[in-house]
Amino acid sequence: MDADIIAVATIGGALALGAMSPGPSFIMVARTAVASSRRAGMGAALGMGIGSIVISLIALMGLHTLLAAVPWLWLVLKTGGGLYLLWMAFKMFRHAREPLHMENSGNMGKSFRRAFLTAFITQISNPKTAVVFAGIFAALLPSHITPAMYVALPVVSMLVDGLWYAFVAWALSSSGPRNTCLRYKATFDRIGGSVMAALGIKLIVK
Repeated sequence: MDADIIAVATIGGALALGAMSPGPSFIMVARTAVASSRRAGMGAALGMGIGSIVISLIALMGLHTLLAAVPWLWLVLKTGGGLYLLWMAFKMFRHAREPLHMENSGNMGKSFRRAFLTAFITQISNPKTAVVFAGIFAALLPSHITPAMYVALPVVSMLVDGLWYAFVAWALSSSGPRNTCLRYKATFDRIGGSVMAALGIKLIVK
C-alpha cells in the first residue's frame, strides 16, 4: 500500500509539471476564460479534467503496447490530432482582428457546455498526451498494478488537470488580466495560433 501511495504521489507530480507546460490545452482554456466568462473557463477546466480521466484509463490499459503492435494506428491518431490543432489555429488567425463580445447572462449555460465539450475534445484528440501518460505510468508504476490504482490514478489525473486549468480560468477571467488580454487580443491570438499550428505540424510530420 505504501508503494502505491508513493507511486500515485510521484505520478501526480509528473503530471502536474506536464499540465503547467504551455500547449494547446493551456491556450484553449486561457482564451475561453478571456473571451467568454469565468463560468465558461471553468467549463473548459472541467472538460480538461474529464478528458484526463479518459486518457489515464487508456494509458493504464496499455496504449503504448498497442501502438507498438499496430504502428499504423499511431499514424492515424497523430494525423487526426494534428489536423484538429491546425483547424483551431486557422480559426484563431481568421478571427484574430475581430473584437471579443462578452457572453451575456442568458447564454452562460450554453457557453459552459460548449467550453466543456471543446476542452474535452482538445484533451483527448492529442495522442501525444496519451503516450506521455503511458510513459509516465510505465516508468513510475510498480510492476504489479493493484485494482485500486485503476481508480486512484484517473482521479489524480482529473484533479491535477482540473485544478490547474481552473486556476488558469480564474486568473485570466479577473478584470486586470482580462483587460490586458482584450487590449492585445489580435497579438495573443496570432501567437496562440502560431503555437497551435506548430504543434499540429510537428504532430503530423514527426
